[in-house]
Amino acid sequence: MAEDKKNKKSNGQKDYVVVTEGEQRVLKIDYEDKAEVPSLENSPFCMSSTINILMKTGSVDRIEFKQREIFVYDKAAVDALYEIAELIKELSEEKNVLSNEYLGEVYCPVCFPDRYNLLRIIVFLELREDPIGAYVHLIDAIKKEKIKLRSGIGKCNHCGDTNEIFIKTLEMIFKKLESTALIQQVKENIKDYSPDDRSIYLKVFSSQIKPSFLYTKVMTSYPPDAEEIDSYSFDDNKVIILKSKRDTRHIYHLTPPEFTLNEDDYMLLSEAREIVARHKPTRSEFLDPLRARRVFFNVERDLLGDLFRNKGQDVNAELLSKLADILVRYTIGFGVVELILSDPKIQDVVINAPASSNAISVIHSDYGECITNVVATPRDVENWATKLRLLSGRPFDQANPILDTELILPKARIRVAAIQEPLSPSGIAYSFRRHRSSPWTLPLFVKNKMISPLAAAVLSFMLDGSRTFLIAGTRSAGKTSLLGSFLIEIMRKHRIITIEDTLELPVMELKNLNYDIQSLKVRSALSIEKAGLSASEGIRSSLRMGDSCLIVGEIRSEEARALYEAMRVGALANVVAGTIHGDSAYGVFDRVVNDLNVPKTSFKATDIIVIANTIKDASGLKSKRRVTQIVEVRKEWEEDPLLENGFVPLFEYNPKTDELEPTDYLLQGDSEVIKSIAGNVRDWFGDWNAVWNNILLRKKIKEELIAVSEELKRPELLEADFVLKANDAFHKISDEVKNSEQIYSEWKSWLNSALSF
Repeated sequence: MAEDKKNKKSNGQKDYVVVTEGEQRVLKIDYEDKAEVPSLENSPFCMSSTINILMKTGSVDRIEFKQREIFVYDKAAVDALYEIAELIKELSEEKNVLSNEYLGEVYCPVCFPDRYNLLRIIVFLELREDPIGAYVHLIDAIKKEKIKLRSGIGKCNHCGDTNEIFIKTLEMIFKKLESTALIQQVKENIKDYSPDDRSIYLKVFSSQIKPSFLYTKVMTSYPPDAEEIDSYSFDDNKVIILKSKRDTRHIYHLTPPEFTLNEDDYMLLSEAREIVARHKPTRSEFLDPLRARRVFFNVERDLLGDLFRNKGQDVNAELLSKLADILVRYTIGFGVVELILSDPKIQDVVINAPASSNAISVIHSDYGECITNVVATPRDVENWATKLRLLSGRPFDQANPILDTELILPKARIRVAAIQEPLSPSGIAYSFRRHRSSPWTLPLFVKNKMISPLAAAVLSFMLDGSRTFLIAGTRSAGKTSLLGSFLIEIMRKHRIITIEDTLELPVMELKNLNYDIQSLKVRSALSIEKAGLSASEGIRSSLRMGDSCLIVGEIRSEEARALYEAMRVGALANVVAGTIHGDSAYGVFDRVVNDLNVPKTSFKATDIIVIANTIKDASGLKSKRRVTQIVEVRKEWEEDPLLENGFVPLFEYNPKTDELEPTDYLLQGDSEVIKSIAGNVRDWFGDWNAVWNNILLRKKIKEELIAVSEELKRPELLEADFVLKANDAFHKISDEVKNSEQIYSEWKSWLNSALSF
């Protein structure tokens, strides 16, 4: 951080300083000894003194006032104010409108003083304290002077001079002031102006506020043109969704608890923050991040308790826990961003570079892309980068400008993608992808209409039949979440090996559910570093680890060849599945064969391609995740599966009904994959009706789970723990009973019994 210019108070302390942060010049003004809260919009003194400083410092990108909190004004507001400062300089220094040239031809003790005083008030007082008021005053003054001119009163009886030069001067100032961004933004509302009410300034100036021990900035007030359309709470945090007239994106407005503390609690938290900041975390402390949080929480809660007692204050257990939570988030955590990621409706959080010039944006499950009232600072992004290096054990510097890693928070699992110079010339940028703390399940996807009950049943049937799957789709289409739900359908008697470069699959959650699962972490295909095994080496290693289901997080590069080796080796033995980018079955074929150089004959090892995409409405503002196609890959083709009927759609999305509907191929029993599975089961061999009844039974069970969950208002019945129990019960009953109706009857009895506990 480079210091450009500073001014000293009489006691030797800094009054203001201009510093360089990244690519920005920031004017920091010390307001600690001022009685009033710094506010350009509310305070004439604050506006006037700030304009005076800008006349000395020149243009800046941001203004920060430091008092108890730090009040931050962005570039648009600063530019509007700087334009006024430049106008004052032009009028007072370069041309000096108080000279005879602008007041009258000669000095006159009768007409000159009134004109002089009027211009002095407008230029040297009103333009600094209330430029909108100066604009209104000029309108009124010009009208009055023109009336004088027309009536003859404008001619001075003492000197004989008329007021024409003075009118031209007023009009010149008026035109210059009218062309400024400040006046242009409020011109339509100028009729609402009142000298005693500065609310009109809120259209241009609105500070972002951050407690001084924090770095992140939060806009606490609503934009003046915003309309509240929704609100909800999570973990005692309230979210307001606002609709803006100036942006197609909605505004996600969050007020974190640290921004609502009273003075005493805030000061105590600041003191604790300074003490904790002396400790420099090590890599070992981040190996188990959730345990580290528990340790830090206990230590910091005890520290806060000691500080309360040292000040002779009562210790409130609830307040201590609240303050300790905040402190943990700002020491080993990720501050306000972590709070946003705890919102179950948030899917992605994006921070573009330079962070201090861009509000954080999010992808919201109900409102799509939203802009937030939160802005990260350069210090934020640097601190997060340091923590991610510790968490991942991977380099992140100019030689390695890409970092893909995972982040485990108390309420969510996060995939983090970070880039920096030279790849990102403006500095560090982040993308946080939020995964549910509990794995998705097929019943949950059915409830959310991502997939139909029948399609979920068919996929469940095929997973039990040990088929090979590719889940394809665009970014944020839900590919990894859908792959995770597949794991819940795999019986726990099978061992599972997962291969990922960034750990996104719910491996720890599945271990807690007694799965026999082994996670392999491999080198990212995008990484410059060569440490660790490549994905293809990881896949080949997994084949030497015994009979297992193989799940590949994402197929990106040369590992595709190794995956297809696994598919061919593992065919008819275990589930092999992975995700890949592609928006159609042929798109997947084209990527696998032409981009990733997998032989066409090897591609035939794919049994099923599931396409997931985001569906947008006509406005383009709202979107929803849907499985749009489930395609069977036939084997009797040579060159082009599209032209040679190698792709057979079993389900296709109907946008009119918003449903994934079965095709005639499926309904008429023309599925080679289902027939192949049935051919290995004695009770189903050659009996399509028996196979179809089993699929319909699975559909009925999933529908019943959803219905009971909604009827009893027990959403936990659709979570992985209970769905696994329901699947286990189905398999155990099916092992003893062969009739579909009887299986369902006994399963329903199990369900009623399970619900009674």
